[in-house]
Amino acid sequence: MYKNKITQALLMSAGMAVAATSFSSLAADVPAGVKLAAKQELVRGNGTEVASLDPHKTEGVPESNVIRDLLEGLVNQDEKGNTIPGVAESWETTDNRTFTFHLRKDAKWSNGDPVTAADFVYSFKRAVDPATASPYSWYLEMTTMKNAAVIVAGKADKETLGVTAVDDHTLKIELESAVPYFVKMMGHTTVKPVNRKIVEKYGNDWTKPEHFVGNGAYVLDKWVVNERIVLKRNPMYWDNDKTVINQVTYLPIENQVAEMNRFLAGEIDITNELPNEHFRRLQKEHPEYVSIVGNLCSYYYGFNNVKAPFNDVRVRKALSYAIDRDIITKALLGQGQKSGYFLTPEITANFNPVMPDYGKMTQKERNAKAKELLDEAGFNRGNPLEFTLLYNTSENHKKIAVAIASMWKKNLGVTANLENQEWKTYLDNRRQGNFDVTRAGWCGDYNEASSFLSLMQSNNSSNDPKYTSKAYDDIMAKALSSTSDSEREKLYSKAEQQLAKDMPIAPIYQYVKARLVNPKVGGFPANNAEDKLYSKDMYIKAD
Repeated sequence: MYKNKITQALLMSAGMAVAATSFSSLAADVPAGVKLAAKQELVRGNGTEVASLDPHKTEGVPESNVIRDLLEGLVNQDEKGNTIPGVAESWETTDNRTFTFHLRKDAKWSNGDPVTAADFVYSFKRAVDPATASPYSWYLEMTTMKNAAVIVAGKADKETLGVTAVDDHTLKIELESAVPYFVKMMGHTTVKPVNRKIVEKYGNDWTKPEHFVGNGAYVLDKWVVNERIVLKRNPMYWDNDKTVINQVTYLPIENQVAEMNRFLAGEIDITNELPNEHFRRLQKEHPEYVSIVGNLCSYYYGFNNVKAPFNDVRVRKALSYAIDRDIITKALLGQGQKSGYFLTPEITANFNPVMPDYGKMTQKERNAKAKELLDEAGFNRGNPLEFTLLYNTSENHKKIAVAIASMWKKNLGVTANLENQEWKTYLDNRRQGNFDVTRAGWCGDYNEASSFLSLMQSNNSSNDPKYTSKAYDDIMAKALSSTSDSEREKLYSKAEQQLAKDMPIAPIYQYVKARLVNPKVGGFPANNAEDKLYSKDMYIKAD
């Protein structure tokens, strides 16, 4: 009812007719005068072991980081987050509903096969096929691709998806609603292609190094679970002549102190994060290493809305109000993170929310209101509330969980038992609803408020809190079918107000991305709000 009407959105005011868009290669070049190191190998921290390297079986950032190097979709991003050509060298539309992409004739798979429009047709159909069980199948619904919603729901055959190979190098995509920023959405992991011949031959084993075939700048060389993933340069990649890095290694280090120590020892070039408690020391002693940039992500706790007592809005509000977000952002993190009272980060394009009433209170007032709400819900000293708080294994997540559990204990007499799980198990349990309260984060799949707010629609498969609200769904349905920028902005603000009223989640902070980067790494994109880092655009400078 909702997603198949989604997004007649951004830039409609710029006009329905979009001229054919053509580009020359925009891959980053090494600046004149820069001396390159003889050894062009890059080591990147990746936070945790990936759940999969199949783009249609993944949903997390760690997986996307690696897949971005291995597989290339229709479009990429440059260092500033602008959409640039990938496999598609040009595209056009006249109505923002039918898009025609012209693929490079020199695009090849790593086994030498040509990359064709049929590969994208197969891959898009595979992503929406219920048999694939893609956790991100809803993303194809978000594009309003013709019949995507009914296919995902099991009510239509995947062959009816609105994607056609006109010829080997021409791909036509039909949408049910006009989506002016549709091309931007084609940069996501879920719409990257896979090689049909290899997938059908090896099944789930196609991502093993000995079978892997990709079309990105790198191919999978080694994969030692919980130790490292090693990629080597793909000589078949169409822009290989401009690739400088010969080998990329991803390390799944969950402990930020261990990652920091390995960086300082010269074993890692780019960390995934940095330990919060060492931030000020690192900034003082190693300012040349510390990188802090804005990031299109929100950190929140999700309540299990269908499980007592979290099906009571008074309990959800009480727990949310009692979180002192300023302590988290200023004392515990202190890197520029902003206290969060919205799901959507305020840096999101064309998003100007109204601060909810609870965000205008002092923390003392919030604590008093939280105690009052919890008492009304029947929890007090004689009947204390106790539950489990789930988070994925990470020292930074643990520190935040310990701090918030302490706030709940002190201000409300509530006991939160902390439980950490490794990434894949945590994702599975969160998806299946096996939690009371869970740590979560969401990063925009494209720079528009719907990328965040659609998450809480009742039919979104990533709506792990199982929040169901007809009022919210109606607001979003109206927003995502609006052709007016100003109307859509007002409706997005109204959707945030509905979330503040129902409190299915507790927003905690808006991210910045703080990590350590060795100055010898050239081409590092410091201004990409979605933190999309392509190893092919980087290089190692000589000492």
